[in-house]
Amino acid sequence: MRDRSLPNPSVDSGRRRFVTGLAVGGIAGGLGLWRLPARAASGYATGPETLTGTTFDLSIGSSPVNFTGSTRSALTINGSLPGPLLRWREGTDVTLRVANRLQGVSSIHWHGLLLPANMDGVPGLSFNGIQPGETFTYRFDVRQSGTYWYHSHSLFQEQAGLYGAIIVDPAQPPPYRYDREHVVLLSDWTDMDPAALFRRMKKVAEHDNFYKRTVGDFFNDVEQHGLEATMADRGMWGRMRMTPTDISDINAHTYTYLMNGTAPGGNWTGLFRPGEKVLLRFINASAMTYFDVRIPGLRMTVVAADGQYIHPVSVDELRIAVAETFDVLVEPAGADAFTIFAQDMGRTGYARGTLAVREGLQPGVPALDPRPILTMDDMGHGGMDHAAMGHGSGGAVDHAAMGHDMAGMDHGSGGMQSHPPSETGNPLVDMQTMSPAPKLDDPGIGLRGNGRKVLTYADMKSAFPDPDGREPSRTVELHLTGHMEKFAWSFDGIKFNDAEPLRLNYGERMRIVLVNDTMMTHPIHLHGMWSDVEDEAGEFHLRKHTVDMPPGTRRSYRVRADALGRWAYHCHLLYHMEAGMMREVQVVE
Repeated sequence: MRDRSLPNPSVDSGRRRFVTGLAVGGIAGGLGLWRLPARAASGYATGPETLTGTTFDLSIGSSPVNFTGSTRSALTINGSLPGPLLRWREGTDVTLRVANRLQGVSSIHWHGLLLPANMDGVPGLSFNGIQPGETFTYRFDVRQSGTYWYHSHSLFQEQAGLYGAIIVDPAQPPPYRYDREHVVLLSDWTDMDPAALFRRMKKVAEHDNFYKRTVGDFFNDVEQHGLEATMADRGMWGRMRMTPTDISDINAHTYTYLMNGTAPGGNWTGLFRPGEKVLLRFINASAMTYFDVRIPGLRMTVVAADGQYIHPVSVDELRIAVAETFDVLVEPAGADAFTIFAQDMGRTGYARGTLAVREGLQPGVPALDPRPILTMDDMGHGGMDHAAMGHGSGGAVDHAAMGHDMAGMDHGSGGMQSHPPSETGNPLVDMQTMSPAPKLDDPGIGLRGNGRKVLTYADMKSAFPDPDGREPSRTVELHLTGHMEKFAWSFDGIKFNDAEPLRLNYGERMRIVLVNDTMMTHPIHLHGMWSDVEDEAGEFHLRKHTVDMPPGTRRSYRVRADALGRWAYHCHLLYHMEAGMMREVQVVE
């Protein structure tokens, strides 16, 4: 139910958002009128509506879209892609009646929200899914505030368009002032059937990796590093049957990147008035894409991460992992228009929009940065500095919790990283890191030394002390594992279907240590509970719902098991999760 009587700080711009490429027939009762392809569109149209109040009716269906010049069918909510922006208030109870108009089972998961397990929206764990033609009613208390999002947790429906933004207004005023706000929701779109794309990845995982090193690159490296070092580097990559240019599995050779459902040519525009302070709520709702975001000519002051306040930090650029959210303040001045530029991590394409004093302005779009090249140090085979590998004191390592014996492992002793026996001789594991580190102060692959101040995890510090205060009573260590050629992904080399649940005791405070043994970056999301990232000294640092894990990293976080039930725990790269990088977490009394 839409309550138009409630104030909406984004009212000046929210109704001007548009979904260039979404067929008018999908939102206007099948009039048979088609919007121009996104790259050719010149008009403006309203985008997803903002729904406020406490009771909502959402309908999952399909609508024709055209982002590339070819018409395809997308999954939509209330006929829009993204779905409606849901605006709630902290401290209220919400009811959401979700009708499934598809031919298959569907679902909605409320990402990052604390709620009962049976309201979490994960078929097979939380409930049986929403059957075709049926309506499921979600009811829960809104116990937090900030920027969040929602998406399907059924097969590949998220990739096909089933996602949207959530804003929860706080019960108390935020610790900063702003005059206007815009949601900036980033996503990736493919004209391919997502299931077919997954099958292609299983057959030819390197399909989108067009940028392999050449003979010219070899001679350049010889000139810079010497023949012996260059030959050693090439030999190591060859023995691993990997390529250092394989930054992301799927990129702009397959994807069109969207900003608020608008392709780059559509130029989504958010308005401002001179002298205003503008809050931008960035959400990465993509299936597989990391974005590096900047607004040339403007500094961004980051004030919240994953919906939680942090001490403000001023940056020029930030990397937003899949499923993360960041709130930033900007003060546009000195020009009538500024480009919001979000290039993919592999530098193959971008999403873009504009902050402007009026519609129709199109400032210049920056060139893509040079494509990054992975190094052995990136993958945890570098400097062998283990001083930061420890995860602090306070409890024994629980190796049996995952259903296998890891007692022979050496954790945090300063030695070379050891690995669970389940990785040894495992055909689903093609590499292991040897010298991982937290790397909390590392801007990331492709962002180091670029002349811009780039946000890091070390820069962000929660604006509140540890909400629990207890030292963890035990530690569970998990390794992120995979095989690039087979496109197989897992924890500890064990795929979801073969893994025992991770069991937590209700009320306990425990520590999870993640070690990334792969050459890929993984955003890891635990449903139902917060992940309190520790600093390198093992102290509480940053509250998150999604913890980014670059290659060669070892990061730890605390979890308070305060939510009974069965919960999903997985990589939020959609195709990695579907390929096996997922576990069940059970919180039991």
